[in-house]
Amino acid sequence: MKFKAVMMEHTEILRHIFSTANTSFIETIGAKATIIEVADKTTLLKEGQFVHAIPIVIEGLVRVYTQVEEKELLLYYIQPGEVCIMSFSAALKHHPSKIHAVTEGSGKLLMLPANLLNEWLKAFPEFSTLFFNQYNERYSALLETIQQLLFNKMDQRILEFLHKKMQLLQINPIPISHKQIARELGTAREVVSRILKKLEIEGKILQNNHTIKIL
Repeated sequence: MKFKAVMMEHTEILRHIFSTANTSFIETIGAKATIIEVADKTTLLKEGQFVHAIPIVIEGLVRVYTQVEEKELLLYYIQPGEVCIMSFSAALKHHPSKIHAVTEGSGKLLMLPANLLNEWLKAFPEFSTLFFNQYNERYSALLETIQQLLFNKMDQRILEFLHKKMQLLQINPIPISHKQIARELGTAREVVSRILKKLEIEGKILQNNHTIKIL
């Protein structure tokens, strides 16, 4: 896979992400980081691959999920200013990835070389603070996912999934297929189609031409 490198002022991006960082930190990280453009549905990482660079999202979204056979389970989305903490953990331990990461829409990423993580963590407290905060957020997101799986009915899960998509993409109607919803929620397309029809009858959504509008 080839990415298109983008010539941008790295320090401006880093100052925005690490707002309290000192100049030495910004200059050191900026000298090694790379900014890339990515297209929609670009696979950044697959399960079993070793991590060579850690992405921080500048623009767009990255969907992180786990997969068993053909079924997926959405773990979380990485939004602008956030980092893939599962990639960070795998890189730090030199372990293969346990997740898949794919872009949702086109975007821009700040790529940090994985071989420098240990050095930067020791040298810059600001760097460790970012990942510590991200760990907390991802832990909360995973707990929410587990709670939904255990306690929420599928119609409630689908409706909450659509609301989340609308908020992240900031569009309504949402361009999404029944198959995609089923894949991301780890269920059958027939189940999704039946529940979406029920939600439409209840006046909660409107379906039209591979889009779903939340009413």
